[in-house]
Amino acid sequence: MSQSESPASALSPKTARGELTRQKILDAAEREIGQKGFAEASISTITAEADVAQGTFYLYFRSKEDVLRELVLRMGRRLRRHLTLAIADAPSRLEAERRGLLAFLEFARANPNLYRVVEESQFVDPSLHRRYYEEFARNYRAALIAAEDAGEICPGDADVRAWTLMGLAVMLGHRYGLWEPDVPLKPIADAAFDMIEKGLERRNAK
Repeated sequence: MSQSESPASALSPKTARGELTRQKILDAAEREIGQKGFAEASISTITAEADVAQGTFYLYFRSKEDVLRELVLRMGRRLRRHLTLAIADAPSRLEAERRGLLAFLEFARANPNLYRVVEESQFVDPSLHRRYYEEFARNYRAALIAAEDAGEICPGDADVRAWTLMGLAVMLGHRYGLWEPDVPLKPIADAAFDMIEKGLERRNAK
């Protein structure tokens, strides 16, 4: 199954009302799994949170695992859209990095439950968890190669760079998106970007 495919496509709603019900279940599952963890959340608690009958759940999903997979896809879609809009008119790759990092931290803070769901997925469906990050890495790598070809950044291993930049963002998202939600994000993003832009190499004072 590709990252873009829905695991519950065979149970897709046939009406707009059905799609609204399906989204209610997903919203409830996002809250329940995000707050309690996958093991503690149950179909009964999810349907109670969604205010639908438990049997209704099975009209749209085969299992709790199906819901988790769909939520990981939801995270990917929403985050990609958020980042695309944030960097759409960036004049350079470095400026795209600056804007993208801040946008990622803002997204993590605004969507803490969805962020946690992705982390939960590594214990439920490791292959899905890996695919989630691999898809982002492929797109990131392509953007870095294009920037290098355009002379915007220095030559380097685009794959390693992509995973390094992703790792930096993910860990900052944990601390300042989930654990310290009251800390202003722009100074954090600026400090991280300074390291991205200039690296850790010691520079002689002018």
